[in-house]
Amino acid sequence: MTRTGIRRGLVAVTLAAALCLPLAARIEASEVQSASAAGSLGAGFRTGRVTGYPVPRFASIKSANAHMRVGPSTDYATNWVYSARGLPLEIIEEYGNWRQVRDQDGTSGWMFAPLLSGRRTAVVGPWMAKSVKLHDAPRPSASVIAELAPSVRLNIRNCDGSWCDVSLQTRRLSGYVAQADLWGVYPHERVE
Repeated sequence: MTRTGIRRGLVAVTLAAALCLPLAARIEASEVQSASAAGSLGAGFRTGRVTGYPVPRFASIKSANAHMRVGPSTDYATNWVYSARGLPLEIIEEYGNWRQVRDQDGTSGWMFAPLLSGRRTAVVGPWMAKSVKLHDAPRPSASVIAELAPSVRLNIRNCDGSWCDVSLQTRRLSGYVAQADLWGVYPHERVE
C-alpha cells in the first residue's frame, strides 16, 4: 500500500470515528437518563445485559416517527409506527443498540435505542372503566382539578409510591393522580 493509500485509509477511519462518536454519545446519554429515571425498584427486576440498568423499566418515545420492528435490526419488518412523542413504553429486553419494548396495549417489538428517552411519562390506565381524578394535592380528599379519560398522556414529575405529580402533555394543567391508576410507573415505584 502506498503512503497515499495509507493516508486515505486513516482519513476514512478518522471520518468514520467522527461520525460514529456522536451517535454513541447520544445512545449513552439516552441510557444514562433512563437509568437515572428508573427510580427505586424492588425484587423481580434484573440487570440489562447491555446497559446494566434495570429490566424491565419504563422509557418514552423521543421521536415523532418511531418504528417498532419484529426483531432487533432494520432488516426486520416494521410492525407499527408510533407518531406520539412522549408515549410510555416498557423496556423488557436489550440487544446491542436495540430495546424490546411493550406498549400499554401489550403490543411488543423492537426499537432502536436512540428513538427512546429516559424521560418518564405515563398514560391514564387504559383498563380504567371511567375517568380518574386529577387532584391539587396527593390525597383522595384533595380538591379535584379535572377528570382524565383513559389513555390520556402525562409527564411524570415525581412519584412517592402512592401518588404521582403529573402534568398533561397537551395542556397547561398539573396535579396529582393515584399511582395505581397509571401505566408507565410500577406499583410503589418512587420516581424523582
